[in-house]
Amino acid sequence: MQTVVLLLLISCAVNGAQDNLNGAKPAQCCDGSVSMAVGALTEKVANLMDKMTQVEAKLDQTETELTQLKSITLGTPKVAFSASLTETGSGNTGPFNIATPLKYKKVFSNFGSNYNPATGIFTAPTKGMYFFRFSMFNNLEEHSNSIVSLTKNGQRVVSVSDTSRSDNRDMGSNAAVFPLEAGDTVYVELAANRLVYDDTMNYNTFTGFLLFTL
Repeated sequence: MQTVVLLLLISCAVNGAQDNLNGAKPAQCCDGSVSMAVGALTEKVANLMDKMTQVEAKLDQTETELTQLKSITLGTPKVAFSASLTETGSGNTGPFNIATPLKYKKVFSNFGSNYNPATGIFTAPTKGMYFFRFSMFNNLEEHSNSIVSLTKNGQRVVSVSDTSRSDNRDMGSNAAVFPLEAGDTVYVELAANRLVYDDTMNYNTFTGFLLFTL
């Protein structure tokens, strides 16, 4: 289109020059064609500008979505752990004179390294909603005598118990979902004067992971 306009302008200029040499009035024959061509070119440029505006808007939207996706995939820490009570051998854990955190020493996974097998304590790395589950296998004595509780910052949340029974080899589990602040602690606590049994079958387990940040 630009080439057509230029050719028309050149043609009109040549004709005007010849008319001047011949002493005639400059021709006006091409004015209408040039106006039509310029109008068409203006319309085409306007359409291209509209399309460019639309493309820029889509690019901005895509960039925003990518930023949000990065914040989800990169900004959220990966937090998950699972462990069992006994690393080797078999036998009872407890009794103790006071309530004591159970140390789950055989670690199956510990993404983020927020669970400490030396203390049995999980420390939240970020504010969020967390899931925890634990299982308990009672002692193998004549009368079962086991009570364990999931605790948040030292406060009991849920428990499992098997006491004052004539049978043994019983097992139970419990779970909970609750919010944590960064630095909050969670562990499974063995009640005072109680005990649990475990061996290489890994009956007693402690598992937790971050569901989503808050």
